[in-house]
Amino acid sequence: MTSAARDRYARIGLALCAFYFMPTNYGIATWCYCISGLLDAFDGHAARILNQSTKFGAMLDQLTDRCGTLGLLMVLSTFYPRFLFLFQLSTVVDVAGHWIHEIGRASCRERV
Repeated sequence: MTSAARDRYARIGLALCAFYFMPTNYGIATWCYCISGLLDAFDGHAARILNQSTKFGAMLDQLTDRCGTLGLLMVLSTFYPRFLFLFQLSTVVDVAGHWIHEIGRASCRERV
């Protein structure tokens, strides 16, 4: 397993750990979520430098980003129910915006 892939899977594990602890232990959840975010910045950069980029890795990176954001917004909506509409709106904008971006990139590649 390459180092970039190992970082990517560690990031997924840390995100799951953060989701588990978010309702009960804010300290552990915050550390896991922040380290997961730092690995997000590192793994893609490392994959490009080490020439280990793959389409699967890029897709997994986007999926992990979306899942991380959605998990955080779900927990925040339970802590702050009066802001539920704003969290729902953020979720829709996040998912739809990235979906439109990916469709746009794919259609631009077909034209070239």
